[in-house]
Formats: sequence, structure tokens, C-alpha cells
Amino acid sequence: MSKSLLIDYTPFEVSPQMINESESKNNGRVIVTGCLQRAEAKNQNGRVYPKEILMREVANYKKVQISEKRALGELDHPESSVVNLQNVSHNVLEVWWKGDEVMGKVEVLSTPAGNILKELLKAGIKLGISSRGLGSVEELREDPGSVEVKDDFELICWDFVSNPSTHGAFMSPTMNESINKTTIKENKYTKVNGLISDILCEMTGKCEIPSHKKNPCGCGGK
Repeated sequence: MSKSLLIDYTPFEVSPQMINESESKNNGRVIVTGCLQRAEAKNQNGRVYPKEILMREVANYKKVQISEKRALGELDHPESSVVNLQNVSHNVLEVWWKGDEVMGKVEVLSTPAGNILKELLKAGIKLGISSRGLGSVEELREDPGSVEVKDDFELICWDFVSNPSTHGAFMSPTMNESINKTTIKENKYTKVNGLISDILCEMTGKCEIPSHKKNPCGCGGK
């Protein structure tokens, strides 16, 4: 059976307080801790990861990528089995098991993508975290519509994602209760674009993100 790119989401909770405390305690470094993935439970994509298989892959990841300080992940999922260094935003420092949950300590890097990630988190933007791997699946007869990840699974990395398709797969900093929720809803894209524009302006000197209305290709953009 041929392998496919498997992408699955897991909630990863962090608050702005955690970010501020990390920066003060770690000389400006942003380090967060949370659940990266779960075994023996059907996720929102209908997949079940057997603990034995996930334990093997986590152990390999810890032995190779983490020990060699290259447990890198990207901001947003690419349709690729290769981690693109130009889009790296974070590095996994540690992984361990807590029951059936894979826990991790993650450092947000001072890369272009990492700076964007940090500013989005500080602004209270909802983000998700997601595993990326290669493998095949087999349908579970006892649970129609569900599949089990097979023994050929290979873990690639964990990425932060801006628009997870799975309900509940968000990294959710605590929002300021005094902020008007209607205003946030109506201006969320403007807020994100403004943050990205500020970061790019500081780093490159180019201080404007082109509007989709001015898309030179005439295709409308998203």
C-alpha cells in the first residue's frame, strides 16, 4: 500500500501570560508547552494512531531530530514531506508522554515566520498545531468511517497552522474580556494583515502588503 501525506490537528493551549513569562525568564525567547498529539483516540479526521506506532516515531524523533537540534516545523502546512527552511517558525525542544498524549516544549524562533507566529500569538489570534507524516491507513471494520494508521507511518514534524479545517484544533491564547467580540470578528483579517505588514516593514523596509483588490493577476486573490 502506497504512503500518503497524513495531516492531523491537536489542540495546543497557551496564554499570552505564558509568552510574557517565557520572554522574561529566557532572555526574550518564547517557549511554550502543551499537547502535540494523541494516541488510541479517533481524531477529527477519523484517524486512530496506535500508541505502539506513535511511541516508536516519537522515540525516533527524539533520538534524531531533537538530539541534533533540528526538530523544526513550519508556519502553515505545505503539501510536502520536506520541511522548508525558508518557512521554519519553531523548534521542538523536548517531547514526553503523559498517558496517551504526546507532550512537547516548543521554542518560537526569531525567523521571519517565527516573528509572525510570535506576534499573532501575542495579539490573541487563534492558531492550531498539527502533525505531518507519511503513511498508509486501513479502515476499521468495527467503526465504519474510521481508519487506523498502519505500521509504515513516519513522523515528519509538527506545524503551526493559521486555518485548521478541523473543529477544535486551535492554539488559543486567552482573550482580553474587555475587547468587543463583534469588532474582532469583523476585523480579524485586517488585524492579521496589519501585524504581518508591521513585521515585514521592520525586517525588509517594504511597508505595505498589496490588497487583493490590486492583485496583478486579476484572479481576485483570497
